Amino acid sequence: MKGSYMEGLGRDEIKRIRAFLEDGMPRYLAILEEMIAINSFTGNASGVNRLGRYTAGLFERLGFTAEYVPSAHGDECGSHLVLTRTGTSALRIGCVSHLDTVFTEEEERENDFRFRIEGDRAYGPGANDIKGGTVVMLMMLEALQAVATGVFEAVSWVLLFDATEETESDDFGALCVERTGPFAAACLVFEGGSMRDGAFRLVIARKGRAVFRIVAKGKGAHAGVSHRVGANAIVQLAESVLRVSELTDYEQGLTVNIGNIEGGITINRVAHLAEAEGEMRAYDHAVLEQGLKRLAAINGLSTVVSADGAFRCSTSIIVLRKNPAWQENDASKRLFGLYRQAAALIGMGAEPEARGGLSDGNFTWWSVPTIDGLGPEGANEHCSERTADGSKDQEYALIPSFVPRAMLSVLAACLIAAGKE
Repeated sequence: MKGSYMEGLGRDEIKRIRAFLEDGMPRYLAILEEMIAINSFTGNASGVNRLGRYTAGLFERLGFTAEYVPSAHGDECGSHLVLTRTGTSALRIGCVSHLDTVFTEEEERENDFRFRIEGDRAYGPGANDIKGGTVVMLMMLEALQAVATGVFEAVSWVLLFDATEETESDDFGALCVERTGPFAAACLVFEGGSMRDGAFRLVIARKGRAVFRIVAKGKGAHAGVSHRVGANAIVQLAESVLRVSELTDYEQGLTVNIGNIEGGITINRVAHLAEAEGEMRAYDHAVLEQGLKRLAAINGLSTVVSADGAFRCSTSIIVLRKNPAWQENDASKRLFGLYRQAAALIGMGAEPEARGGLSDGNFTWWSVPTIDGLGPEGANEHCSERTADGSKDQEYALIPSFVPRAMLSVLAACLIAAGKE
């Protein structure tokens, strides 16, 4: 371990880090419980802002100053939270989490979805995605302050909390790049992590996504009296959906999913309008763009004609939004290499992972070396239902994963600092 930031951080200090974090686990679980008690569904602006203020209070004792930045959604959603602490050196590290969840207050009540501990699991809305990740971030910084004070004081920390991550607002990505700056040493994203064969799985790439809408227009008619003159938009949409779905190419890592369909008004009327929304994802930007070209080729599909031949249905496809792919890159790989060294210091391994889901890392990787999946291990993200037979279970975080995850980022931060001296 070279560099003054690593000097004096040997086995005894690593044991002190572990002991500090383990001793603090009751408090950290109590913090998680308080976070989960605050409903922060993306559309619950007051709840998101309440969680933002609570989160700011947690880090204030570490010397962080809070700033609240309105999201692009305005008053419909809460404000992004930016916490900053200026260090004694030019070294800057960004840490990213988010405030919002996908669960409404009504859904939480209906499913009795709340904080509870069962065995080694901490259940609750956002336990893993991502309130547990915020707790791991706090654990990392408190352990650095307590045991590796030189690193904590040297780094200029920028903590960014997205108010609208579950709606993938581009404005927060731009905020991350602006506040971390092009010369930051790293951007650490605390989405939920995973393990495989005793090794940390850390995210160094994510799929990009395009969201689209298919609109089929037909001709309404009485379904009993004048069926022959009608042209059914639902039938046209069905064919369009099948063709779009066939664009999936697993060998290229390209997937297409239709997630929502609406059409018609009553069953005694030939449907004049039908719509569907879907998404396309790929790890490689070029593959995604090629998929969008193939999607565009389906635009204008017109195969359903009224029985009297007088009217032909039409189809239009509109791309609503694109999120950039986080492609594999040398900067993220180098940062992963430091995390692998950090894992070895606590007797564990680390493996890189490309993940299909989006995160705020999709917006930062091209500007700042980025790594993701640093939050606790868990399962059932976005799920509030539970059944007696176990076929459905609610979101949870594994309590034993918090300390190792926090230790990993503590030691990685020391290695980052040592490399930037």
